[in-house]
Amino acid sequence: MLTFRIAGLLLAGVALAGCSGLGTGDAGNSAGNSAGNGAGSGAGSASGDRVAALHAAAECLRQHGVRNFADPVLGANGEVYTDTRALDSIDRAQADAISSVCARELGAANWNPGQQPPAPAALVAAGVRAARCMRENGLPAFHDPTADSPYTPGHGLGMRAEDLPPGADKQTPAVQHAMQACRELLDAEIRASALDQLAGR
Repeated sequence: MLTFRIAGLLLAGVALAGCSGLGTGDAGNSAGNSAGNGAGSGAGSASGDRVAALHAAAECLRQHGVRNFADPVLGANGEVYTDTRALDSIDRAQADAISSVCARELGAANWNPGQQPPAPAALVAAGVRAARCMRENGLPAFHDPTADSPYTPGHGLGMRAEDLPPGADKQTPAVQHAMQACRELLDAEIRASALDQLAGR
């Protein structure tokens, strides 16, 4: 998927630039979701500092070609939620340049633009209701989501190939029928994936 490929390139550029604030793999991500996210003593001040650092990093991305990139939001427990869709407009050469120019800001924010925290309970619950409706309307293999299910902020949990009949896609009549029948619940799932909702606002 292009979004995560480009985000990975941005993160790789930060690591190559020697910014210790951003790690790679589980260890770095764990650090970013605990001490780096303003948890613990002085959480209010640290949270404000983290929000400012995330804004500065997002502003750097915007100024250097990632147009319409929304500031990531900080959840109540220090999670960072990012709408990554704007990264689809960036090719590899641009990503390499941006990763170099914005390395300091990304490192200071301890932020991987392409990584999302686990899906919050409210989003999972909305997805379960939508999945049940899809099963009841002709898609019996449609799986219930879990906290580990991938999602896109502002776009919901989406569909996986294994949720659909063999060879089907979103344009297949049976899938279109289920989507129309479940439109209200699918829209509720999408609303639950909005950045402000993910952050508990």
